[in-house]
Amino acid sequence: MQIIQGIRDKGAAIVIAVIALSLIGFILMDANQGASKMFGGGSSTIGKVNGSSIDQAEFTKKVRQIETQEEQRSQSRTTATRSAQIRQQVWDQIVAEKIFYAEAAKLGINFTSKELSAILSSNDRDNPLMQDPQMLDSLTGRLDPAKLKQALANIRKAKGEQRDQIDAQVVEPQKLTSISTKYYAMLAASAYYPSWMEESDNKDKKSFATISYVGIPYADISDSTIKVSDADVENYVKKHKDLFKQEEGRKISYVSFSQLPGAEDSARTREAVASLKDGFAAETNMKTFLARNTSSIEFDSNYQPKSKIVSVAIDSIVKFPIGSVYGPYVDRNSIVMARILGTKMLPDSVRAKHILIPTVDPQTGQPIAEDSVAKKRADSLFAAINAGSDFTLLAMQFSSDGSKMKGGDLGTFGYGAMVPEFNDFCFNKPIGSRGVVKTQFGYHIIEVLSQKGSSPAYKIAFMGKEILASEATINKASLDATKLSAEKDPKKFDAYLQKNGLRKITEASLIKENDASIGQLQDARQLVRWVFEASQGDVSEPFSIGEEFVVAVVDKIEKEGLQDVQTARPMAENAIRNEKKAEQIIKKLGNAPTLESAAAAFNKQVLTAGTDSTITFNSPLIGNIGPEHRLIGASFNKENQSKVSSPIVGKTGVYLIKVNGYAEKAPESPEKVAENRTQQINTLRTQAGNSWFDDLKKRSTIKDNRSKFF
Repeated sequence: MQIIQGIRDKGAAIVIAVIALSLIGFILMDANQGASKMFGGGSSTIGKVNGSSIDQAEFTKKVRQIETQEEQRSQSRTTATRSAQIRQQVWDQIVAEKIFYAEAAKLGINFTSKELSAILSSNDRDNPLMQDPQMLDSLTGRLDPAKLKQALANIRKAKGEQRDQIDAQVVEPQKLTSISTKYYAMLAASAYYPSWMEESDNKDKKSFATISYVGIPYADISDSTIKVSDADVENYVKKHKDLFKQEEGRKISYVSFSQLPGAEDSARTREAVASLKDGFAAETNMKTFLARNTSSIEFDSNYQPKSKIVSVAIDSIVKFPIGSVYGPYVDRNSIVMARILGTKMLPDSVRAKHILIPTVDPQTGQPIAEDSVAKKRADSLFAAINAGSDFTLLAMQFSSDGSKMKGGDLGTFGYGAMVPEFNDFCFNKPIGSRGVVKTQFGYHIIEVLSQKGSSPAYKIAFMGKEILASEATINKASLDATKLSAEKDPKKFDAYLQKNGLRKITEASLIKENDASIGQLQDARQLVRWVFEASQGDVSEPFSIGEEFVVAVVDKIEKEGLQDVQTARPMAENAIRNEKKAEQIIKKLGNAPTLESAAAAFNKQVLTAGTDSTITFNSPLIGNIGPEHRLIGASFNKENQSKVSSPIVGKTGVYLIKVNGYAEKAPESPEKVAENRTQQINTLRTQAGNSWFDDLKKRSTIKDNRSKFF
């Protein structure tokens, strides 16, 4: 259920981010056609789900669509690690949809173009078109019928890439939402709580037992006295196969050689920065100086509060007089000097109002108006306001910002809350100032309404150079890694490590064939591919991963099936040890022990429990003992009322009990009984909703060939 829900949530987010008028036309087409296109055949098969192929080209296209969307939002390239995560997300989505849709089809649950049309034509808040302001009536906030009708008429011809976008961004999320909603409704309706079960549950809750008992904790026997052999572990694994299943994978260890700059690189960079100190102190054109000397920190001519200046030494810097140079000092991975150019007082907060004439869509970043057209409109509105027009009314009529219904009033905000150009105007201009300011969103007509508080602000120039590894540093790391990789024999490899004081990292987790990272090593896909091509004991050539050269050794090849003794021991050993302790305890108790003889044998006391009516058949807990299901069961075995029970092997110790008697609690009110029934039905529905997909997936045959392509 979590996988399906995750896909639904992700799909909704994509729709909101990229929906536009050009994506509506598909509602006039057959939704099922789009779905079949998604999983169409091709020359390369990246995997199969119950015999249904997943085409490599379609898979790659889906991955690339998500990468492109993220790159447009972040304005940066997708990293190798993120690409691997996206590939996994797309794979999980396709597998889940294939399993889910096949099951839904068996039940006659489908999604038609009429349903999609009804969804996109509705004024329901879940309709993705309701997220597009251009589709709404500005007065009612509902879909504009004329705009919708015109859009449907104009976009019937959507083809090619545009059609693919419609499938991915509109149709598939809506299809999944619709079919899963129907499926969940069937699951919920299947939750049945028969009256005989309700009567039994009520009886179990009402009846309680009181017992006398002796408990001998396993902790009373020292672990060091119990030996767990490999044969013990092997037998335990065979008896508890479900607990020790494992996937195919590899275990490795590796040695890394850092390419990061060292002490010599840091000293060299400090010397280079220090050589500029006199020029930095005398310079009058700071922007030109920093550019000429390739500073890693750009010049900011604005005054900023100390809290907004990013520098590890800011508390020390502001104590120096204007014109002083502080440094060089180390700031993260750079050597930096700072020079105070000026100081003045700025407001702590500002209240302002504005009218926004946009040039781009704030959700997609796509242009929606010519810059010159937007500026001309902003200048006209500014002139009208200066001539006496009502700012509030104009904001409500022309602004595209969310504050328009408040007449453009943005309320009170602190320094840095707005984009830089907007922020600078509001904090540097006096109360009552008006002006037209351009930002990344378009043109703003701004009026400063009030300012509160006053704190010092500083104009500071920073001259910085990043500490970079020299060619000699990188070459040494590469050479050291190459020397180690030449030791192909595992024993000689370990001897080389010991001789040269190198540390080998053993990766505890099992590496899977499609993994893209190994422990702390990110972007390690090439190393993973080598690991699955290598044999046990093989030593790799150096891999450049991030800022390290890595030499790896294949320690173990794990096959799909049951864990071997070495792998299973950490999980099995404690349980086996407790079993052996239980055998010792039972042997020492002897035949037909009484509570008194058991207490005497282990220096314990005979205790009682249940007088507070807490020992009921449907409760796993016993006061001062904890969850012991076997002990609960024995408490309701009437044979233990006439004699002491046999030794009961529990989770934390061995117990003997004698039932002192049974009683019943006062009957619950009809309202409480009804509440319990509702709660039980909801629990049954939740159980059905949480487990169905995992059960379907376990019964499915999934063939994953991604490692051959990526």
